[in-house]
Amino acid sequence: MQDITVAQKSIIEDFSLFDSWLDRYQYLIDLGKALPPLAESEKTEDRLLHGCQSRVWLIIEGEAEQLTIRANSDAAIVSGLIALLIRVYSGASAEQILNTRPDFISAIGLQQHLSPTRANGLHAMLEAINHTAQSYLED
Repeated sequence: MQDITVAQKSIIEDFSLFDSWLDRYQYLIDLGKALPPLAESEKTEDRLLHGCQSRVWLIIEGEAEQLTIRANSDAAIVSGLIALLIRVYSGASAEQILNTRPDFISAIGLQQHLSPTRANGLHAMLEAINHTAQSYLED
């Protein structure tokens, strides 16, 4: 299992290398471009996340001890946000996910630099991850 705290610290360190938010946005876009694509057959309505302005497909699989998160979006910056969430939470247990706040978001200044629609989308993705993690613990 991965350590969520280590992943968050790594993200904070990575973002500290950039002086401007223009560079940070470009980094987010690059992270999103590096995401493995989902097969078209996986982009189904039941996997489409509601609450995001862009289209986001979210797949969470595994067992309570280790969940794997895969996702894609049709928007570049949102794909980068997905990449950050996958980096932090994929491979963690449901309990770890539920017990660890996404502190990297405020630490790198994301909430001040995302548009309201992107911030809502990020919140919707976090809610979906937490909801799914909770459901794995209840099974």
